[in-house]
Amino acid sequence: MTSAVIFETASAIHIKRITVDVDSIDIHQHVNNQEYLRWMQDIAIEHSSLQGWPMERYLETGASWYVKSHFIEYLKPATLGDTLIVGTWVAAMGERNSPRRTLFLHADTHQIVARAETQWIFVSLRNGRPLAIPDAVRQAFVIIDAEDAALAAIRQQAKG
Repeated sequence: MTSAVIFETASAIHIKRITVDVDSIDIHQHVNNQEYLRWMQDIAIEHSSLQGWPMERYLETGASWYVKSHFIEYLKPATLGDTLIVGTWVAAMGERNSPRRTLFLHADTHQIVARAETQWIFVSLRNGRPLAIPDAVRQAFVIIDAEDAALAAIRQQAKG
């Protein structure tokens, strides 16, 4: 089981630590691509919950986020026993969609292991069609459009 310790609560950037366990390793002895996707989704849901929007609240409103696309750039392999610092934030918010970025850093070196972006679409749970993002949802998230600012904040928080 992957262990995680959350550093921040309600904030613009949600940060946690993940220790790579045997279940995350593939035949090539590094973290399986599917794990990054799972971690991206898990940390996005955690961040939304900490901002006052847990899944239950979305269900009550009859709308939620669906993934439109994922992009992951792998820069360095992560292996069994490595501890990763994962940080996620909302990079923009359009009328019906929102890109969320995620960085994976090696805890010892603070070097980027992978960077990712997920395009989320706000949709009706009744029919799956895109909806305008309500003001209450917009106001819950601080927008950080520059990766450099997010990276600096993640590295600073990881030191503390």
